[in-house]
Amino acid sequence: MIRKILVPVRGDGKGDNVLAHAAALAQGDASHIVIVHCRARPQDMLPYGIALSERLRKQLMESAAGLADAEEQGMRKELEALAKSLKLNVGGAPNGMTTAEWVEEEGRQIDVIKRNGRLVDVIVVAQPDVDRNIGTNTLKTALFQTGRPVMMVPNGVAPPPRLGVHVTLAWNGSLEASRAVSMSLPILEQSETVTILSTGAEPNAASARELSAYLDAHRINSTIHRFEKRRNVGADLLALTRELGADTLIMGAYGDSHERETIFGGNTQHIVDKAKLPVILVH
Repeated sequence: MIRKILVPVRGDGKGDNVLAHAAALAQGDASHIVIVHCRARPQDMLPYGIALSERLRKQLMESAAGLADAEEQGMRKELEALAKSLKLNVGGAPNGMTTAEWVEEEGRQIDVIKRNGRLVDVIVVAQPDVDRNIGTNTLKTALFQTGRPVMMVPNGVAPPPRLGVHVTLAWNGSLEASRAVSMSLPILEQSETVTILSTGAEPNAASARELSAYLDAHRINSTIHRFEKRRNVGADLLALTRELGADTLIMGAYGDSHERETIFGGNTQHIVDKAKLPVILVH
């Protein structure tokens, strides 16, 4: 069962879609969503490397604090209204509904994610926007600094009423794939259909058949879908997930380093850049 979901938000216009996906993944009153907003510190909003008089510094600090207050209040009202429309019980008892709370913390977003993300079942973040250089550090921090599964929400794609009904599970026998299985058990347990995607090329690791037996021991029924390995496995995983009618892909992430895949390309980076459906990543 998914008990706790973390949704880090900021004023980039993506918070609504991220929260909607988190609500679709939640399980009624069994789940609790923590919406955490990173409030910029006034001193971090001052011009860098410019000498300021004490009076001007004070004025700029007060102005920066006012801007931070306005952003916080506006975003909080917006997301609380959205939470109610998604039938989330904000600040109250479950009463058959998924509960939610707003947490406001001051500092850098990467520090806020690390502090709040290590004791949750899944972290939900937006797909990075390469053109505007937004979201890469958020995804990277959630994935590499918390040790938790991270659901990446595709930009501009609304979620179905419920997520995790049919999931595909990418399997190649790697350490990252193994972690993806074990850390995603709460999600797999609530799924109606689990399809294992495998090329069958696991000569020195557990096979897809052994994975299916492991899931069966957890009372999770699964089927195996074999596919021929091509040059771009990431593209194959996305295409097969769509063809099979699954709503979510679960996979191990960055078997090679993040930096290497970012520069030279790789299966995970292709999926991060191109996915049009939710992907749960585990490193």
